[in-house]
Amino acid sequence: MNAFTIKDLESLSGIKAHTIRIWEQRYSFLNPQRTETNIRYYTNDELKTILNISLLNKYGFKISHIDKMSSSEIKEKILSLSQAEANQERIINDLIQHMADMDMDSFEAVLDNYISARGIEKAITYIIFPYLEKIGILWVTNHINPAQEHLVTNIIRQKLIVGIESTVCHIKVNKTALLFLPEGEHHELGLLFMYYLLKSRGVKVLYIGANVPLADIEYVTKLKKADFLYAHLTSVAHHFNFEKFLNKLTLRISSTPVIISGQVSQTYKKKTAANVHLKRSLHEVMEFIATL
Repeated sequence: MNAFTIKDLESLSGIKAHTIRIWEQRYSFLNPQRTETNIRYYTNDELKTILNISLLNKYGFKISHIDKMSSSEIKEKILSLSQAEANQERIINDLIQHMADMDMDSFEAVLDNYISARGIEKAITYIIFPYLEKIGILWVTNHINPAQEHLVTNIIRQKLIVGIESTVCHIKVNKTALLFLPEGEHHELGLLFMYYLLKSRGVKVLYIGANVPLADIEYVTKLKKADFLYAHLTSVAHHFNFEKFLNKLTLRISSTPVIISGQVSQTYKKKTAANVHLKRSLHEVMEFIATL
């Protein structure tokens, strides 16, 4: 069993913690446990409940009506949602629930079914990447079992590598990208996603992977004359200082553009060096790629 905080539920469902507390007072579908210090925590089942209820509520169902539904009725209503966005969110929620249950067969089946129906690029863009953005916060807070993280990571990594190897672009862009993660960052799924996007659009990719010292990044950048560097920071170690990393990076590499996306870029508010560009959303990432 996992123990999720109310902040975890907020991050995964999109429902504000304040609203979740109000729902607990008014309705019967959430019954959090409490620690010895009186802090709320939620089980896997309650995580599933809030994901399902938030989805129905977002697409027009009143909370007071949902509260009176049985579990089978809730599932039936979710399956009846016809909007493309609702279907996408339902699939992402299914992945979160299968991860919580450590049901890796079902987790992989959901991905395989979507890839079979829509193709690898749409699976990466509309399912895998948003899923990673949602659960990244659990990696930061250690509210996910390491075994779950490894199992999920390996499945998604396999799908991304298959997508990278199978993609063919007949239009060559005269650009070379160096993809890396700094020392202390080991979550490379977002970076593999960028590898796929760039390769599929004709960009030559030099992939040096995770946990790379700055000296090595500088060496390869100069040796291979990369046109730009790219890092996607899903989550970083607690001791990682993003500002210090940027300062050290720009001291070594001051003229080559550096593109950084991921959760760290979303929360950093200070001014960056002229060659550092933070992409705070998938939309901004896609806009950047379209300019290449």
